[in-house]
Amino acid sequence: MNEEMDKMMATLLKRLAKVGYIKPGEVPNINLYMDQVTTFMDEHLSDGKRHEDDKILTKTMINNYTKNDLLPAPVKKKYSKNHIYILTFIYYFKNILSISDIQKLLTPLTQKFFDDDKDIDLDHIYKEIYALEKNQMNALSKDIIAKSKIAAESFTGEANESDRDFLQLFTMVSLLSFDVYMKKNMIENLIDEFTDAYKKSEK
Repeated sequence: MNEEMDKMMATLLKRLAKVGYIKPGEVPNINLYMDQVTTFMDEHLSDGKRHEDDKILTKTMINNYTKNDLLPAPVKKKYSKNHIYILTFIYYFKNILSISDIQKLLTPLTQKFFDDDKDIDLDHIYKEIYALEKNQMNALSKDIIAKSKIAAESFTGEANESDRDFLQLFTMVSLLSFDVYMKKNMIENLIDEFTDAYKKSEK
C-alpha cells in the first residue's frame, strides 16, 4: 500500500492545488444583482465541489444569510464588493461552523468594517487574509504527506492485503479527521471567549 498511498496522496495534492478560490483582484468593483453574484461565485469556486450537481451558492442561501444577520441587506437589490467578501467567508466557515458561530464572527466584522469609508475596510482585510492563507498551502501539503507516511506504516503486520489497504486508508482518514476535530474545537473556544469579551465591551 505504501506505493499506492504515495500515488494517491500525490494525486490528491495536485487536485488540492487546483481548487479555485477568489483572488482579491477578481472581485468586481461594480454592484451585482443576485443572479450575477451566484454566477460569479460558481465560476470561481466550482473546483471545490465534491459532486457536479452541488450548489456553491443559491438565491435561497443568500436570502437566509441576510435573514440570519450574516450578510448585510443589498442596496436596491444589488450586492457590492463587500457583500462578495462576506459571502466568501461564509462559504468557507459554513463547512465547519454553525450558523450561530458564523454570526458571532461576522457581526463585529460587518459592523466595524463593512462601509468603504473606514480606515480599515473589508478590501484590506480580505487581501491580508488571502495572502496569509495562500502561504499556508506549502505547510498544509507537508502535513498531509507526513500523515500519509504514518498511515502507510500502520497495520503492516496484516497478512490480508485487502484488509491492510483498507485499514491504512481508515488510519489516514482518522488522522485527518482528528486534526479537523481538534482545530474545530479550538475555533469554537476562540469564538466563545471573543463573544464573552465583546459583550462585556458593548455594555
